Amino acid sequence: MDRDIAIEAFGALAQTSRMAIFRLLVRTGPEGLQVGEIGRRLNIVPSTLSGHLAVLKRAGLLRATRHQREIHYAANLGIVKDLVRFLLAECCEGQVENCSEILSFLSA
Repeated sequence: MDRDIAIEAFGALAQTSRMAIFRLLVRTGPEGLQVGEIGRRLNIVPSTLSGHLAVLKRAGLLRATRHQREIHYAANLGIVKDLVRFLLAECCEGQVENCSEILSFLSA
């Protein structure tokens, strides 16, 4: 993963509402939620919500799919794995046994 992409993703999550949106969508799984449902569950007004969703989507953290007239958002869990790999790329200066617990998560 490119450093600038990682910085954009972490920056997108560095805000209370966006972190709440992302965590909600991680909990709901690959089917995601309709925009209105996200707003209802988190008590975020539509105009504010659309801005937050746009930031998260631009950072690659969300996927959007249209179902007739509704847009559903879901967490892009692949990028989460890439972000963790980016952070741990040089874990323990090559002493992999020191990071075995973390690295086993990445190989799953």
